[in-house]
Amino acid sequence: MSMSNVKRREFLAAVALATALVVAGAPAASATAKPKIKVSGGVTQPVFSYQDAIREHVRVQSSVDSDSDGKKDLVRVDIIRPKESDSGLKVPVIMQESPYYDNPGVGFEIEHKKYDADGNVMKFPMYYDNYFVPRGYAFVSVDMIGTRLSDGCPTSYGAADVLGGKAVVDWLNGRASAYDDKGDPVKASWTTGRTGMIGHSYEGGLGVGVAGTGVEGLETIVPLSAYTSGYENGHANGVLTWFKGGARWQSEHVDKDPAAKCEAVRQRMDAESDDDTGNYNAYWDERNYRTGTISKARDVRASVFAVMGMQDRNVVGSQFSEWWAKLPRNVQRKAWVTQYGHLDPFWARREVWLTTLNKWFDHELMGVSNDIMRQTRVDVQLGPGRWVTQADWPARTRTTTLRPQQDGSLGHTPSTGTGSYLDTAQTEIAMAADPATTNPNRLAYLTPPLQNAMRLSGTPTVSLKVKLDKPTANLGVLLVDYGQDTRINYRETTATSSQGLKLLGGEDCVGQSTADDDGCYFRAGDNTATSGFNVVTRGILDAQNHKSLSRSTPLTPSKSYQITWKMLPQDYEFKAGHRLGLVLTGTNDDFNLDETGNGSGTDVEPGTGAKVTIDLAGTSVALPLITGTPF
Repeated sequence: MSMSNVKRREFLAAVALATALVVAGAPAASATAKPKIKVSGGVTQPVFSYQDAIREHVRVQSSVDSDSDGKKDLVRVDIIRPKESDSGLKVPVIMQESPYYDNPGVGFEIEHKKYDADGNVMKFPMYYDNYFVPRGYAFVSVDMIGTRLSDGCPTSYGAADVLGGKAVVDWLNGRASAYDDKGDPVKASWTTGRTGMIGHSYEGGLGVGVAGTGVEGLETIVPLSAYTSGYENGHANGVLTWFKGGARWQSEHVDKDPAAKCEAVRQRMDAESDDDTGNYNAYWDERNYRTGTISKARDVRASVFAVMGMQDRNVVGSQFSEWWAKLPRNVQRKAWVTQYGHLDPFWARREVWLTTLNKWFDHELMGVSNDIMRQTRVDVQLGPGRWVTQADWPARTRTTTLRPQQDGSLGHTPSTGTGSYLDTAQTEIAMAADPATTNPNRLAYLTPPLQNAMRLSGTPTVSLKVKLDKPTANLGVLLVDYGQDTRINYRETTATSSQGLKLLGGEDCVGQSTADDDGCYFRAGDNTATSGFNVVTRGILDAQNHKSLSRSTPLTPSKSYQITWKMLPQDYEFKAGHRLGLVLTGTNDDFNLDETGNGSGTDVEPGTGAKVTIDLAGTSVALPLITGTPF
């Protein structure tokens, strides 16, 4: 048995004993006794004062010099912990590393840190401090390298972003140095070292990246709509989905330092990212947390509680599915898979989320014996108010292959004939609407009405036999649910709705509050719409990258090619009586994201104008189905 396993067992045994004393009834405490960790019903209880908590900050020395000033970058770390941790109570850590504390702000309410006269944070964004510090946790808020009060330059998912967070975990476990404002060394003597990272989007990606270094002491991560591949943040199979220079823009966007400080770093990012071709290269390999040079899924030792919205157009579903599949088998894990967009579940299913997260952190960081690991591993949202559970993701499925027919239907056997369309940039709504109507920019094929409900779970694969009249085209495909229904409206963005949710009015106050930090947040619920069709999932590929993402190979006009690639993953139920549609098209304008992350950034991919001819005999889509058959 390794020493780390011995220490883990000793720790869990000690916590179990302490828990047993609290729950089973230790001798009555005196009126002056200090609170200890209290567990009831399998979860820690809020017995510590948030008002009296210790607030402090340090700067942790990292292993990188991202701005090349000759000094290792110092990472700003803001801390809040129970005051009892100064007098013998050892507490675990919940850590959020974020690039957003300056710009644009953290969370859906766009919160910022507020400081007192001594430079300590009096208002932490989000609810983690309000909720968990009273339960006996420290909350550690980390300014990502190059942002807010940390040194260096942000590198858009690069090594410095990840290694800055790793240095903080190392410091919490006695392996790195930190300093106060006077330059005196500071040790984290108040913590057990057991750390859990949590965050949304970029923040969640940082947790994934740090976990992939295999750093000891990071016991769990909770990535919410998290990046696992910087390449897929702005590309889809060779197609540029974010405007040229997106990595530079992102670095500038989160950094309020004078532009000249990091200009050399950003010029290198511009040159090395190779937006002109959209190819994968060493620059993107550094930012690949699945199999890359800095972080690898196979090296993850922390447990994982992941949340992914399958209609997320910012962080697409493959960011979750491809990484999840590469995690070591012995990594304990849990997931929520939803029909929302780019969402933090705190806004979608708040009461269930807080209860589940509380149990998860208590089990993984406190060693509390509860039922979290006996619960079914994956929660899946199939529609408004409709959740099911399953043993893993994707579920066990059987592959059904559908083939377009000359008469516009989808069948099981190959068909003769051809079809053609032009590669022009169109929105998904325009491509999927009125499938029976002839449209020069797409081909549409439909099944007969489904006799029974049919559920897809996993990643469909499309295979096209094509000829082009130009050296390349953007090949697009949509899987569409045709049938009148009320669904999660993930497309609508207004002042009161976004990502499939809408504000309901009123607030929930989460945990304890102070005059500076009330921990209160708007209530939200499902935003739904009734429509005649819904784009379930999609895929796109630059034809000249059909052999390799790292090398462009232009096609010979009029020559036939068999091109196969993965669509984006999904978990979706097609209802009885609906029809499943396959739409073949060119450039998907909804993939063209502008600076705000919204679609129709038409400066990205306007379409090649190529004529795409499809040989129906060699064209198919393979669907991983749990239940039902198309007809």
